[in-house]
Amino acid sequence: MPFGSSPVGLTPVAPSPIQSLRQMYLCDEADPLSVLDAALARANSNAGRNVYLARDEAWSRNEAASLRHEDIHTQPLWGIPVSLKDCFDLTGFPTSCGSSFYRDHNGLAADDSAVAARLRAAGAVITGKTHLHQLAYGITGENRDFGDCTQPRDSALLTAGSSSGAAASVQEGSALAAIGTDTGGSIRVPAALCGLAGYRASIGLGAGLWQGGAHLAPSFDTLGWLYRDLRDGPTLAHALFGLSPAEPPNLSALRIGIPHDAFLHDPEPTVLSTLHHWQSRLAQAGVSFETFDAAFWNESLSIFNPIQALEAATIHAGHFHHFEPAIAQRLAGGAAVSPQELKTLHTQRSLFCDRMAQLFGRFDYLLLPCSPMPALLAGADHALTRPRILRYTAPMSLAGLPVVTLPGFAASKDCGLQLVAPPGGDAALLALSALLADFVAS
Repeated sequence: MPFGSSPVGLTPVAPSPIQSLRQMYLCDEADPLSVLDAALARANSNAGRNVYLARDEAWSRNEAASLRHEDIHTQPLWGIPVSLKDCFDLTGFPTSCGSSFYRDHNGLAADDSAVAARLRAAGAVITGKTHLHQLAYGITGENRDFGDCTQPRDSALLTAGSSSGAAASVQEGSALAAIGTDTGGSIRVPAALCGLAGYRASIGLGAGLWQGGAHLAPSFDTLGWLYRDLRDGPTLAHALFGLSPAEPPNLSALRIGIPHDAFLHDPEPTVLSTLHHWQSRLAQAGVSFETFDAAFWNESLSIFNPIQALEAATIHAGHFHHFEPAIAQRLAGGAAVSPQELKTLHTQRSLFCDRMAQLFGRFDYLLLPCSPMPALLAGADHALTRPRILRYTAPMSLAGLPVVTLPGFAASKDCGLQLVAPPGGDAALLALSALLADFVAS
């Protein structure tokens, strides 16, 4: 199938948001400063006015005004408003990691993180630093220090996390794309529950970009994007990682695996409906599907959680008492993991990764929900939410796999799915997901 064409039976839709804006810039129908001003007018539109934890409109306007039009051909994000998760340094701004303690302790950053520097080199205009679950160690977007992050379009719903403000910034339109991190689901779940696309990279891709960034658990931490249109994924990955776009695949040659019903025992009906809808649409385009036994995935949390907790405890040693009780408790548990226990856990992880690799001997991709629920109510008791969601996301985190969140359809748009590729399959995954944008729009 030629690059940029649509699957059989689908009518091509309008250009994607980034494609459209770049075309307007090229035709002098828009300018970065005016676009930025319109974006900033939408900032912090959620109930808590806390999409951003740090921003300076004058600074962002100066960034937009300093762009040179002749650079548009070499800078893939020229004039594109982009938000930055507040666990990466930006010169002159504090880096809170979602904690008032770290905001005050760290002071103002003297240099850009590698991520911020890469964004600015690509021509992006950074709109501010976004809200996150404290230490990026949570999945709901709740935060004692800065307030819970609710969705701009519906104050009754949390964004999910930990890339909570990232999702909110794209949803409200203050940014066209947002930098997020994903350790156990922190890009995938906010994207899924906010009706957005999301991309978490393979573990290790862009490892050097963590300079000036705050890790949670280096064994599992990945970088990525939240954005509105699947077709913008390859452009964003190229800008951040230098990843060359791949050719779209032949859909009729693809084999996709879906977990047996025994694993999918607890999703709400709208979530399962979205999975079945995507499966039906893809099958019509010639994709082959087969179910597989995912029972071994139930072991993932018992391996993932203690390794994550130990690594986080090492990073935040001496500061546990500054954090929310639930997080402090996880950190304390991590600090108690013995060297022998850790050795056993890494052996178990290696065996788990071997079994995941065997799946990709049978399938090109895997497809499953990001979350068993389509929404998180603000103010509700979410004590059991984290393990329920991580049961779906931790297997991919444990194996370090790249994932794109596919949005749902119409009334079930907030029931996004994980489209999972083998390690290092990022470019092909993004090409496939871009091709599937027309399925969402049609």
